[in-house]
Amino acid sequence: MLMVTVMVLAAATAMPANKTVPVETLFREFGLLGTWASDCKQAASPGNPHVSITTPGAGAVLEEHDLGSGFAINRYSMLTGERLSDELFSVKTIFQPGTAEEERERLVFRVRGATRRTMFNQPEGGKAHVVDGIALPGGSKTPVLKKCE
Repeated sequence: MLMVTVMVLAAATAMPANKTVPVETLFREFGLLGTWASDCKQAASPGNPHVSITTPGAGAVLEEHDLGSGFAINRYSMLTGERLSDELFSVKTIFQPGTAEEERERLVFRVRGATRRTMFNQPEGGKAHVVDGIALPGGSKTPVLKKCE
């Protein structure tokens, strides 16, 4: 039993701790700047959102989600970021900054190969909108986005 405890403690101390890094650095490390969509050749729609990720100033990262005509652009101002693994990272954001709808949220993204997917989304003090890549309450999977050329 002592040997098992020693091995568990050794493994835990050998694992890298989650690390908060500048949000711009995190987005650059994951190669996320640019435009993303499920199908870049098709128009933006709720089933094919076009997500534009830019750095308008030093350290700032903005995302704009275009869902097509008839829908308002969803804007996110990224505040802080934390690498969770080689494929996952978490960000704290302001959704619709500077508007009456403004709210702080926590999001988790998975970046695998040349794809990106929202795995978790929860407003501060509210119920989660996305859990394990499933949008609630409807139960549909969040789209897998590819980087557009």
